[in-house]
Amino acid sequence: MPEQPDAHNQSIKQWAEDDRPREKLLLKGPAALSDAELLAILIHSGTKKNSALALAQKVLKKANNDLNELGRLSVRDLQLPGQGLGEARAISIAAALELGRRRQRAEGMNRASIHSKEQAAEILISLLADRNTEAFCVLYLNQANRLLRSEIISEGGMAGTVVDLRVILKNALLQGANQLIVAHNHPSGNLRPSEADIKLTHKLRESAALMDIRLLDHIIVGGQQFLSMMEEGLMA
Repeated sequence: MPEQPDAHNQSIKQWAEDDRPREKLLLKGPAALSDAELLAILIHSGTKKNSALALAQKVLKKANNDLNELGRLSVRDLQLPGQGLGEARAISIAAALELGRRRQRAEGMNRASIHSKEQAAEILISLLADRNTEAFCVLYLNQANRLLRSEIISEGGMAGTVVDLRVILKNALLQGANQLIVAHNHPSGNLRPSEADIKLTHKLRESAALMDIRLLDHIIVGGQQFLSMMEEGLMA
């Protein structure tokens, strides 16, 4: 009996209609699809050697089947040279990932005000979680805790970034902000603040107080997790 070809190497058009990602999405909704099936729709079509689903599975394998890691891959990293996934398809995937981040950010930015570390973290994770280098971000708020602006102040290497406190305070005055929440990411995923993080926080808190500006929290982002230095008692 002749060997049956692997379904994952067949053209998706040869699959049963219910098993095709696009048709499955129309019949059952996007939530019914696996991560690989959703990615296959973005890839659009396969090659003689690999179906779109097989290519999607290979891309996910690059990210250890972790969507958080997938979001940190560059356009170059997303490519599978010689296998049917080049720059154009990698750009489509990168664009879709960025749309997801922007949606998450918009949901947080559209809040009337920020009253908890969780609400602040929702915005900050969307800004910082997928970065491969350390970045420092500031949320400027008014007296009613309404978010006036979010801003990346600086970006650096894997081990740290230089932060100019004068820029933060100048921008707070320009925005009419009298409250701040600052944050930075640890690309390693380790949430514990360093001694340098703690010293910077104390210095910013004291400098801001001289201008009647309150530093509400310093949040450290590692992937989709976060640590509040205020909650940890590290702000005093």
